[in-house]
Amino acid sequence: MHRIKGLVTTLLAGLTLMAACAQPAPKRMLLALSKADHTLALVDPSTLKVIARLPVGTDPHEVIASSDGTRAYVSIYGGGSLHEINVLDLVAQKALPTIDTRPLYGPHGIDFVNGKVWFSAEGSKAVGRYDPASGRLDWAMGTGEDRTHMIFVSADGKKVYTTNVNSGTVSILTDTSLQPGPGAPPGATAREEWRQTIVPTARGSEGFDVSPDGAMLWTAASTDGTISIIDLGSKKLAAKLDANVKGANRLKFTPDGKRVFVASLSSGELTVIDAATHKEVRRLKIGRGAAGILMDPAANRAFVACSADNYIAIIDLAKLEVTGHLEVGGVPDGLAWAGK
Repeated sequence: MHRIKGLVTTLLAGLTLMAACAQPAPKRMLLALSKADHTLALVDPSTLKVIARLPVGTDPHEVIASSDGTRAYVSIYGGGSLHEINVLDLVAQKALPTIDTRPLYGPHGIDFVNGKVWFSAEGSKAVGRYDPASGRLDWAMGTGEDRTHMIFVSADGKKVYTTNVNSGTVSILTDTSLQPGPGAPPGATAREEWRQTIVPTARGSEGFDVSPDGAMLWTAASTDGTISIIDLGSKKLAAKLDANVKGANRLKFTPDGKRVFVASLSSGELTVIDAATHKEVRRLKIGRGAAGILMDPAANRAFVACSADNYIAIIDLAKLEVTGHLEVGGVPDGLAWAGK
């Protein structure tokens, strides 16, 4: 009896110690993928300390969080051959059942809009949508273009933008919400009627972003270093800049929409361009290879994953200078915010 009491006392003491040592998750977290370590790091943005590292699949590329900040979704890419999206509980800090995206292969770009997970499926030349509420894929559309890679979904879920890297194009998918016609059965409702507009850009167009006002889409080409600017109202190419951003991997607007950051995976440079004048503002050498970019409007800074250097560079948006580095694991890339 005394031995049993002693074991119970020891167990309770251990549980108390674990509870005391556990770090409560902040309301807002930086999510950072490590391709080499196959982990997702949860980072407190106020202290820049890693709270936890959660295991993910063999080839993680991009990450997004649910609107309420409780779930993370990680695309497992495999060069277009794999078919998984990992789901992580950010509150309990544990893995949940994986989403099988088949028959869509090669999930890469990923977004979360209107309670659903939207993703590109490079291996299937398509984009798809997963509904966590029903636990099933509820929509997909082919692009017919090569290497459908990154994705951006409008806030209302009515427009999807994606870059097709090898085709050198951008697909603009628009839901026209077709209304029931004459002779429709009673109770018939509007259905999704998606239409595609293909805008030629340049081969190697991969990283892109939509301006904060939703008017323009900028995409950078890794091959010739040009930046294509698309007017989203007319769905036509408005300008092409000879920006010399060869090796361009990712592109992001600053929160105020006044500047555009372009990261080069081959040179390790971060090029800053004035969005109004289209002129280069500054070019920073931040490492040997720069990839994922994440803006932090709350602290007026940006995080840039330097995959070849195994760190994330922290950029002051006002001074346009590197102010520090953050280590989250080997070959960091995909970045996202969870919570507000």
